Amino acid sequence: MKGKQVLLTGGTGGLGLGVTPAVLSLGAKVTIPYINPRGVERLKGLVPPADLARIKFVKSHLNEEAAVEELINDLPRVDVLIHLVGGFAMGATHEYSFENWKRDFDLNLHTTFLVCKHSLRRMLDNGYGRIVTVGSRGAMEPGGQLAAYCAAKAGVVALTKAIADETKGTNITANTVLPSVIDTPSNRNAMGAENADKWVKPESLAEVICFLASEAAKDMRGAAIPVYGSI
Repeated sequence: MKGKQVLLTGGTGGLGLGVTPAVLSLGAKVTIPYINPRGVERLKGLVPPADLARIKFVKSHLNEEAAVEELINDLPRVDVLIHLVGGFAMGATHEYSFENWKRDFDLNLHTTFLVCKHSLRRMLDNGYGRIVTVGSRGAMEPGGQLAAYCAAKAGVVALTKAIADETKGTNITANTVLPSVIDTPSNRNAMGAENADKWVKPESLAEVICFLASEAAKDMRGAAIPVYGSI
């Protein structure tokens, strides 16, 4: 990915702290949209100054199409989109509010659609692109108390596969990874750390993501790759 322009959403989050350094280590130029400046400062504390110089931070709300369109139009080009933004909430279906349902879809699926839509437009103009999204094991094996999250992530997988089909015959690919529980501080706080040694490490998931984002993955289209750890 040396010299490639990478749009990396969620780059300051728990998973992003594993993925961002991995992408930078391959020589990419990275644009990271953010909302919370504390996440930016946390990432800056982990990245060497030489790599930090190749990051552009842009404050942007990814569930607003006008903001996403402006963000992507301002980039010189989009060679790679790595979309990490997402999150889960739990609750029994018969008790789950419609507002929370819509919030889960906004966060997990609608942001994916918007960044994929406008990145793909730029990629088609340029004749090259790699799109990597983050689904979930729950998209394939839905679990109780997670109906909204699993349904939204199933939508992410379907969207990614549809884009892969639309871009056949081009040098643009779209693939998704399916992690189980990722070992992040927020997941440890929410779920406890008793089984954390069996969870997927962000750095391990980053290796799969970086391969899918590379030129070497030109023949992988519409793949949904399980990254389950030891669970």
